[in-house]
Amino acid sequence: MSSPSKRREMDVMKLMMSDYNVETINDGLNEFNVEFHGPKESLYEGGVWKVHVELPESYPYKSPSIGFITKIYHPNVDQLSGSVCLDVINQKWSPMFDLLNVFEVFLPQLLLYPNPSDPLNGDAASLMMKDKKQYDLKVKEFCERYAKKENITNQDEEDSDDEDISSEENESSDDEILGHADP
Repeated sequence: MSSPSKRREMDVMKLMMSDYNVETINDGLNEFNVEFHGPKESLYEGGVWKVHVELPESYPYKSPSIGFITKIYHPNVDQLSGSVCLDVINQKWSPMFDLLNVFEVFLPQLLLYPNPSDPLNGDAASLMMKDKKQYDLKVKEFCERYAKKENITNQDEEDSDDEDISSEENESSDDEILGHADP
């Protein structure tokens, strides 16, 4: 049997040789970003997301860590961290799976068939169960706003701008609250 490092190298190379755009971090094969396209005939069709992948030293015996960098509205993706709640990656991972499985099967299935009963994003899960039309509109709005091909390259700049804006908003709202006395 091949060593974990050989398998890691082979899996990353297979991913790079496929149709996915892979950007390594620190010129290594343990951490990289992958450009992921929303599956056809889904609410996410036409969207492009940057997905962060970290491979543990014991990969493929231990699952990769997968997280969306690009904002996505989905019950099983944490809106702040981008973490993915998917049992086949988290609990039921097998060395028989590889990185192509993650991007060609697991993530498309996650987007096609969200599971609102096991959410990481409670707001998305609740909206999906209560008002499917509003949920669909919100998914499409997020795709339009964040998941356009041209946004992938400008992602990091926009994220830091968003943080600056939200910090300023929090400061001003705190001042307003402190400035008003209760009657």
